[in-house]
Amino acid sequence: MNRVAFHTLGCKVNFYDTEAIWNLFRQAGYVQVPFDDEADVYVINTCSVTNTGDRKSRQVIRRAIRRNPEATIVVTGCYAQVAPGEVAAIPGVDLVIGNDGRGRIVEWVEKVREERRPFQVVTNLRRVREFEELDVPAFTGRARANLKIQDGCNNFCSFCIIPFARGFIRSRKPENVIRQARRLVEAGYREIVLTGIHTGGYGADLDGYTLADLLEDLEEQVEGLGRIRISSIEASEIDDRMLEVLRRSEKVCRHLHVPLQSGHDEVLARMRRKYTVAEFAETIRRVREALPEVAITTDVIVGFPGETEEQFRATRRVIEELQFAQLHVFPYSPRRGTAASRYPDQVPEAVKEARVRELVRLSKDLTHAYASRFVGRTLAVIPEESFGDPEKGLLVGHADNYLEVVFPGDPSMIGQLVEVRLEGAGAERSHGSFVRQLTFAADGGEEEAGIFPIALEG
Repeated sequence: MNRVAFHTLGCKVNFYDTEAIWNLFRQAGYVQVPFDDEADVYVINTCSVTNTGDRKSRQVIRRAIRRNPEATIVVTGCYAQVAPGEVAAIPGVDLVIGNDGRGRIVEWVEKVREERRPFQVVTNLRRVREFEELDVPAFTGRARANLKIQDGCNNFCSFCIIPFARGFIRSRKPENVIRQARRLVEAGYREIVLTGIHTGGYGADLDGYTLADLLEDLEEQVEGLGRIRISSIEASEIDDRMLEVLRRSEKVCRHLHVPLQSGHDEVLARMRRKYTVAEFAETIRRVREALPEVAITTDVIVGFPGETEEQFRATRRVIEELQFAQLHVFPYSPRRGTAASRYPDQVPEAVKEARVRELVRLSKDLTHAYASRFVGRTLAVIPEESFGDPEKGLLVGHADNYLEVVFPGDPSMIGQLVEVRLEGAGAERSHGSFVRQLTFAADGGEEEAGIFPIALEG
């Protein structure tokens, strides 16, 4: 029996794509083995968002070649898309396949093995207009299910290579999203995370159908679905229609990830972001008006070319004023092929590192402050895995507002929807006590499954 091994670098979309590719190999009779084991086929799903992503991708490719020089080495993903010749030039690489046409990946692997010669299968994504349907019926070791609803991005921010690696926005047909969501619920998943390269841009290529419409249809048409989470959305995409859907919904999570990137208008202009700080802040105000207890998390890039100390301080002040629930902080990393990599006044690495450390500390303070608002209250949590020493009987999972909570529970609860009373707030994760487990009625509503008191010793 043929053995296949996978290694994925980069974002959630890449991990979704890898699961979809594994499903194709599984249907063809392959068995999956760990990446460090000997396999007949190694598939490396690469990242190219930074030069570091390219370098790490090359390291993993060479690791697979060393592990079994006789294996078929397949390289896909963003690095394979933007630099196929560079990847193909690595001795031992057999198949380079970009970010489209992967529905035929097993066929190409068999062709490589039969003809014993390498191939490059890389499409010009700027000419691709259709979303490639690759289903994932279940996720290996995951309690929450990602559901890819779109690919590509039209923004062309000055620091980002992704529009070249993924092409223009291609939205999945609504009926196919709903069909996939039903299959995931039937497989036992209670939370679906809508994801994509530019998730909030879903529908930009559809005729008057938007992400807000999709949210409504998922809630109304997918019985048994407990929660819907949006992986990311731009401030400019949160319009009156979206706010109304969020206000009325009983299933969309009280959590929005809205990238800020910088709190200074001059830096935002150099980044080619399509908003000002004032416009961003007004959107956040309107979101909180619609959802008073929403957790808003964000991305921040520090040390962007030309960012002064004063501009960094302005970013920190905006973050404090907007009271995000958590920050994802990234030091700017030049990416060849992007406009920003050619900008003058590159910020020294030591300055970037110091700014990252400062905002990471601030993020912990903000998370603690947000979590403190819920101490003594009951939250809906999906346990994702055991936590710490198994003998202590602890589970960890995310609440609908994205707080990470540790609480005593039985492993049989993993992937189910439970209620947890928050007992103490933390800077990274909080702790709570189990209240009850929920199940779902035939009409999609919640029912109590039973009370299971679990003692926590020590």
